[in-house]
Formats: sequence, C-alpha cells, structure tokens
Amino acid sequence: MSDLQRSFAKSQLSKLPPEPPPVFNEQDEIDQHSTDTSDLGPSSPNGSSSSASSASSAGTIVPSPSRNLFEKPRASNIKSRSAPLPWDDFYSQDLILPHETPSETVNHHVYLTPPSAKGPLIITHHGAGSSGLSFATFTQEFLKLIPNAGVLSIDARGHGLTTMTTTSTSTSTTPTPDLTLATLASDLAFVVESVITHLKLSDRPDMILIGHSLGGAVVVEVAHQRLLGPSLLGYGVLDVVEGSAMDALQSMDTYLSTRPQSFLSLSSAIEWHTRSRTIRNTTSARVSVPSLLQPLDNTNNASKYVWRTDLAATKPFWENWFVGLSSKFLTSRGAKLLLLAGTDRLDKELMIGQMQGKYQLQVFPEAGHFVHEDQPAKTAMVVADFYRRNDRSALVLPPKVDELIRQGKLKPAASS
Repeated sequence: MSDLQRSFAKSQLSKLPPEPPPVFNEQDEIDQHSTDTSDLGPSSPNGSSSSASSASSAGTIVPSPSRNLFEKPRASNIKSRSAPLPWDDFYSQDLILPHETPSETVNHHVYLTPPSAKGPLIITHHGAGSSGLSFATFTQEFLKLIPNAGVLSIDARGHGLTTMTTTSTSTSTTPTPDLTLATLASDLAFVVESVITHLKLSDRPDMILIGHSLGGAVVVEVAHQRLLGPSLLGYGVLDVVEGSAMDALQSMDTYLSTRPQSFLSLSSAIEWHTRSRTIRNTTSARVSVPSLLQPLDNTNNASKYVWRTDLAATKPFWENWFVGLSSKFLTSRGAKLLLLAGTDRLDKELMIGQMQGKYQLQVFPEAGHFVHEDQPAKTAMVVADFYRRNDRSALVLPPKVDELIRQGKLKPAASS
C-alpha cells in the first residue's frame, strides 16, 4: 500500500464513530453461572452434554467487564451447584407401606403426587443401586405436560428408604433382600394396590408403568403376569434390552471395582456423579444422589457416606433379572415403549419387533444410561405422548341401543 493510500485510509477511519462497548446482560451471566457445571464435568443445562456442545457454546459467551472468565470458581459457588435438593421439591408426599409375611416385614417407601380429576397414574421403578428419586426431575417435567396426572415412584427393597426386618427373631436385623424378579414384581403390585387404597379412589386410574434398567425388567414382569389387571394401559422400558444387558453383566465387576467406596460429603458424591458423567444433569444428581448414600461414622469421627445398596451382593440375581426380557416385552398385553440411549443396544428379537411395529422406539443419543435423568424434559414429553395415544378416555364409543331407545331416538323392534 502506497503512502498516499495509507494516509487516505487513516483519515477515513478517524471519521468513524467509536466502537460501542460490549453489551452484557446480567441475567445471562446468572443463567450461565447457575447451569454451568464445567468444574464438575461437562454438562449442559438440559443434561444433553457433550464435548462438542461445550466447545461450541464457548464461542458465544459475551465477556463481562467485571468478570474474569479465567478466574477459578469460588468454593461457595461450587458448593451451591452440588448441594443436595429436597425430595419435596418434586413430590407432594411420601409414604411408608408395611407388608408383613410369615418370614419378614418390608416397609415399602414411596414418593407420590396423587392424580386428580380422573387423571392417570404413572408408576416408576428405578434400576439396581438407584432409588425412587431417580425419577424426580422426570416427574416435575411430566406434571407440567399432564397436570391432572399422578406419579408414584418406589424405593425397591434393599434400596432407598425401604427397610426390611425378619420376623423370626425378636430383634431387628438386616436380612439379605430377596431380589428375584418375581419378588420385585410382586412388591410393585402390592405397593400400587396399597396406594390406591390409601388414596380411597372410587375408580381405579389408568396406569402406565415406566422402568429403568432393572426397573424395566420389573415392569415388564408385572405386565406379563397381569398383576395390575385391565387398568394397565401400557409400559415403558428405559435403556435396557436382554441382549445388551446380558453382555454388560460381564463387565459389572470391573465397574464396581473402580467406583468410590465412600464419600466425605453428599456434595462430593454429587460432584463425582457429574464429573464421571454417570449422571449428566446436575439438577437430577442433586436430588437423586443423596438417596443412594447413608452416613457412616468412622473411628476418627469424620463423617463418611457409603452406598445404601451393596451392588456386588446382588450378583446372584443379575441373570434372573434379564433372561427372557425381550420376549416378554413383545408379547405382554398393553402398549409398549422402548427408550434407548443408542440403537446399538437393540438385540435381534427387538429389531424384528420394531420393524413389525410392535412397539414405539425412541432414541436419545445425547444421553447416557440414565436417560430419564440426563434428559428429563424429553423423556417426559415422550411418555406424555405415549399416554395420550393410548388414553381410553379419548375414545368416543357409539351409544348403546337401549340408551337410544330411552332417548326416543330409536324405536324398539316389534315383537312377532
């Protein structure tokens, strides 16, 4: 460029108005700050996190004049984003439902938001090692879509706050829970009937069963054995099929050996779940993870939290849970929903059934194994649509002949 061109360009640029300062919205920073979990592991606000989405969103941040983007997060901010959330933010009540048998007493613990205005009852069953609060964020999102519905979420025996005592001795003991599929299915049916009795419902509500992992096998067994009768509209299974489940059991021992045995605090447990991407939605982790742990005082009086459920001790039941699952899923009575985190989880039997249109298939590739926790809003939308398609109250049946006769719209046939 010649000296004359440089001089001309300089004179023209000097006439331009000064560049305005960056526009910064304080609320945007609050929203970003409250949902950003980069210090806990890659996670996005809706739980559909991935390294790609995190990288792309970084280019859209508008820097604040008063904020150093490279400043280390304050400990108080980290704590607030990993602090436990109470269960009653998501359900209206919890219940203890005692079930006595000659050999044991099981106090089933459940979380419940009752249905209203003849709404449906959605019954959720968690996977091995989880608790009823695994479905807390799903429940919150589902009730936004179908406000008159109820949601019942159980703690299976040996999980959450459900307790067991033997009746053969005078002192309370902690027996090894019977976690066979038949027993878990019977427990679920007992809990549902007890809740209906507790609510004093004159008419049984239409029901949808939703189960994750082991819970998926349980709800299919309930449907297969017809333990809830004609009130069951359908059932949904979240991220478990027979073929992939049986394959995954081979590496279960390795996974358990790499998992921490204890945590110094509930917040550190929540952080581990989000850092390891076991649960990719921070809000869900904050409500569900504390229910997986129980306090343990060691000799140094330092508070520790250990797992409530010893997953390694459940190994004798693993194969029993999943053998025959695909066949029972396809042949049991009721509408069928299968929600997976990847199509690679489908086995041959389910592939054939899907091509034949025997069930509804939904895939959330951005979610991990806990699809309902990683993507609670999307899972709720799928389940809500599943219910609406199978809602019997939406059916318009033709009037009965005797009713038409009483209304004078039809004359009775003349007797011969």
